[in-house]
Amino acid sequence: MPRETLIDFFQDRIRSDETFLVYDGGYRTYRYSYNDVRCAAIHLADRFTSTGLSAGDKVILWGDNRAEWIVAFWGCLLARVICVPIDFRASPKFLERVASLVTAHIIIADKSLNTDNLTSVDVWPLETLLSKDSTASKRQLAIESEPTSRDLAEIIFTSGATSEPKGVEITHGNVLANIVPVEQEITKYLKYGRPFLPLRFLNLLPLSHMFGQAMATFIPPMLNSITVFMRGFNPTDIARQIRTQRVSVLVCVPKILDVLRKYVETHIPETREPAAQNEHVAKRWWRYRKVHRLFGCKFWAFVVGAAPLSQDLERFWSKLGFLVIQGYGLTETAPIVTLNHPFRTRQGSVGSPIGGVEIKIAEDGEILVKGGNVTSGYYNAPKETASAFEDGWFHTGDIGSLDSDGRLSVRGRKKEMIVTPEGLNVFPEDIERAVHGRPGVRDVAIVSDNLGGEERVHAVLLLEDNADPGAIIRNANAVLEDHQRIRKYTVWTESSLPRTEGTQKLKRQALKQWVQGNVSHGTQQPSDSDTSVDMVFTKFAGDRKLSDATTLNEIGLSSIERIELMLALEQVSEQSVDENLFDGLTTIGTLKTALQSPQLETTAQKQTYSLTTADPIAFPTWSQSPLARSFRSMALSAFLLPLTRLFAWLTVDGTDHIKSTSGPVLFAANHQSHLDAPVILNALPRNRRHTVATAAALEWFSAHFYPVRFSWWARTRSNLSYYLTALCFNIVPLPQRETGTRDAMRYLGTLLSDGSSVLIFPEGRRSKTTTINQFRPGVGMLAAQLEVPVIPVRIKGINKIWPEGRRMPRVGRARVTFGPAMRFSGSDYEEITQQIENAVKAL
Repeated sequence: MPRETLIDFFQDRIRSDETFLVYDGGYRTYRYSYNDVRCAAIHLADRFTSTGLSAGDKVILWGDNRAEWIVAFWGCLLARVICVPIDFRASPKFLERVASLVTAHIIIADKSLNTDNLTSVDVWPLETLLSKDSTASKRQLAIESEPTSRDLAEIIFTSGATSEPKGVEITHGNVLANIVPVEQEITKYLKYGRPFLPLRFLNLLPLSHMFGQAMATFIPPMLNSITVFMRGFNPTDIARQIRTQRVSVLVCVPKILDVLRKYVETHIPETREPAAQNEHVAKRWWRYRKVHRLFGCKFWAFVVGAAPLSQDLERFWSKLGFLVIQGYGLTETAPIVTLNHPFRTRQGSVGSPIGGVEIKIAEDGEILVKGGNVTSGYYNAPKETASAFEDGWFHTGDIGSLDSDGRLSVRGRKKEMIVTPEGLNVFPEDIERAVHGRPGVRDVAIVSDNLGGEERVHAVLLLEDNADPGAIIRNANAVLEDHQRIRKYTVWTESSLPRTEGTQKLKRQALKQWVQGNVSHGTQQPSDSDTSVDMVFTKFAGDRKLSDATTLNEIGLSSIERIELMLALEQVSEQSVDENLFDGLTTIGTLKTALQSPQLETTAQKQTYSLTTADPIAFPTWSQSPLARSFRSMALSAFLLPLTRLFAWLTVDGTDHIKSTSGPVLFAANHQSHLDAPVILNALPRNRRHTVATAAALEWFSAHFYPVRFSWWARTRSNLSYYLTALCFNIVPLPQRETGTRDAMRYLGTLLSDGSSVLIFPEGRRSKTTTINQFRPGVGMLAAQLEVPVIPVRIKGINKIWPEGRRMPRVGRARVTFGPAMRFSGSDYEEITQQIENAVKAL
């Protein structure tokens, strides 16, 4: 049956118990089925209706890529309210302007985003939309009045940094005109792909962008496939996600391909070699098998959109045996205009028009589009709407050409084209391709500059240390036509060129304004492009004045705050930073240099630190195998726990608090003896004790993890102790210092995602008396970041049964008390830690 609206698509495709969405929050991974999303969306639509919203009302959606975003989008469509997506990086002021323009009734936003000034609009937390209540029952969809294909589905605002935001109106019909032809083409090949299903898409495009939305919300359900979301964009994490989640296709902007290229070339230098001519893809796979092991053997394709892709990048990834699929489109075309067929790609082309779409090239080279996918206009902006259309053709503002096979090539933006005094056209992207890839060049932007009243080519260069800009320009000009040659250049002194947050397009207008006001080649930068790295340092410094010589100790950061700073810098710099660099004596200048250079040699320590941790902690995945679990369950029941009961005569209180919680939890207990863990396991209900992982100080097994420092006997004894405790008590080694904390939290998150609970002793050391020592702030970070209930545990009397210094335990009475579950959010880890400590002391 033909689909009239997106509700028909929802009814057909969003209904199964198969996995639909995976979200990696950095430490924990969450999985949701199609039915989970379906039920939560229906539940949200009911909430909208009960709140008094009616068809045509506006709801703003402001959040990062995650499963709840998809729920919110479908909830809006089901309730017939109009969704207004906003990029999560947008400023609160921009959000306020859009909310005022559309008269928004509700804003659904991430808790981490600033909505304090939005007092006139109800703000709902995005993170709660997939709670247990919303997915508890498979509710039936009831629609009081059917929408039509002409009804608005969403309004997407495409600008507003320096002018009034402009909203593109997208109807149900616009989106269907895009997805129906794609679905018909996919259906032809579906039978051939069944052995490789389910496909997994890692989607790094923002969901507020139409292409990112299509590649998460509509395309995967056509294949019953899985969409993976993650936080951050550093290449180490992207490669890890692709490998561990067995991703088949990466959906991203071209800038990500550039970042990953540098990552691959750093780790596998032979990838820098020129490609062999006309080599079969199977040979390319074998030649670069190290790359395919790095990403995992299931990974085979990139789908690239939202910005132009250079032919150099496309050739590089094709050389390695990967398929690079690119298309062309705009928000106004919902979004696809042309698409390369996955099995008939052509380098340099953005493909042929999809079904139902027409394109033609105007006399001045502008690409014109007509079809059911094209918007009817801009929200409350009749003048802008009229100027965008002529005789039914939409003016894209892009310059392009069609080849004899009807394939489109895009040269650049019409308004960014440079017209020389001779009347010749110069496209910035052509010049940038001639400069990119040259030794010493990290990034380049080409803008127009006024030289003696004439428009000429000006290059803004971001260079490696000691690079010669003059030589770079001479070499580039040698391969350029006379009218294309670079006449002036400026060396950019900050860590990155200014780009848009979502799609990573160069901010050429800001750069052009800067160049025209900076003919002396100073270090001034565009007023709207304050570097993200500097903003991170400023945030953590508070009121303190900073310089490159300022150390982390001088800023006054705690060990936990140093970890937060490291994660924040990784997110904005798109690099993984060695945790060893976050020593208290490290300067801000040292960290900035590390973010700009592959390696950094510190003169104080005479040691080379790379941007990726050289020696990661090997956490025990083998102890989570079915065989190890079975042995542990048998050993605990048969002799380990009964042996513990011979010495510790237990009284247990508060087990009702455990029974009232379901799923994994974090047990936070005071620490008295080596018997603490087996005594607490004894106190737990039988169905709980076999799924608990116990945290232990990694330093206790130093000889196992750092064998070079120890004797053969010490290594043997430590290895035996480590393997036995990991096997029998599911020990998780946690570093006591901040180095390694990130990987440890990821490992704990994996355990929790797999259904295991975690027992941790936040004091960090045993107490010789009944006094509870101060808890370390790491437990606050775990509680907030891992998003699980925390059950406080108080143990008494165990220090008398097996006190520190005694070789064997004695018989005695002990008490274990469990408190009510607590939940935490936010980033005030010291306050959270204090609350947990107080709860344990109160038992």
